Amino acid sequence: MAASNFIDYVKFCSRSGAGGNGSVHFRREKHVPKGGPDGGDGGRGGHIILKGNAQLWTLLHLKYKKHVIAERGKNGEGGRRKGADGQDIILEVPIGTVAKVAESVQSRCEITADGQEFILTPGGRGGLGNDHFKTSTNQAPHYAQPGEDGIEEWIILELKLLADVGLVGFPNSGKSTLLASLSAARPEIADYAFTTLVPNLGVVAYRDEKSFVMADIPGIIEGAAEGKGLGLRFLRHIERNSILLFLVPADATHIGEQYAILLAELERYNPELLDKKRILAISKADLLDAELMKALEAEIPKDIPHLFISSVSGFQLPLLKDLIWKSLQ
Repeated sequence: MAASNFIDYVKFCSRSGAGGNGSVHFRREKHVPKGGPDGGDGGRGGHIILKGNAQLWTLLHLKYKKHVIAERGKNGEGGRRKGADGQDIILEVPIGTVAKVAESVQSRCEITADGQEFILTPGGRGGLGNDHFKTSTNQAPHYAQPGEDGIEEWIILELKLLADVGLVGFPNSGKSTLLASLSAARPEIADYAFTTLVPNLGVVAYRDEKSFVMADIPGIIEGAAEGKGLGLRFLRHIERNSILLFLVPADATHIGEQYAILLAELERYNPELLDKKRILAISKADLLDAELMKALEAEIPKDIPHLFISSVSGFQLPLLKDLIWKSLQ
């Protein structure tokens, strides 16, 4: 997915339609000199609705939509004719989209299923016609209810990728190479130092036609939770992963310290992330022999399952898939 095409954050003004006014009307027919009130109700204003679409992976189609305005409901008419409802506007979004009001930190809804609909900004109710206000003591009311105003608010949509496994690591730790080795995904990989700029998803085939989804999250640096680098922007995608697969290269200065820094950044961003299951993979193990692997074991924390792997040679990748599948179950 091209960097310019991956949009996971949009902000727009959402304005629902106002309700139509109720009608003040009296029945007028030949030979009926004193027909009663028969004003109809106004129509409801149009809603702004979010709808999940499993075929979408980005919010790109909403990037330039700065104002979303629904139609106003039509006014009621005589003969108890109700005004037409304003046309709803349906915004299709990827699965995993969270909506919230710009001034609030709390989310209003989360789209988690294909076809799921949620009324984001409800339209105003239509006003009641004068037919509703007739009584035995007021048989000719000359008033009706006005339509309710629509709602105008600024909405933020954030996409949080839904994946079974999220790859967590520093830039150049081998996450993209691992994703390319295990799945059909083709993230950008080069032989010079650079970091992935957008998350990539891949479906990893397992035994007996089983599979799981793996997400390559852009590299995290120390201080990402405070806004340094790209980490803060993409840490939200880790929130929806079932398992966090930490990747630390075998040529790192100290494997345990690198893992501790990554864990600390996740905790600063959202302490609940520490409740997720974790696996540590030491990548680039094709650079090591058995003696070096044994020496590096002393640097690895004892409280996390770990495995030495090589995405290039395929060393222990089947065992890694077994470990991930066992944790998923």
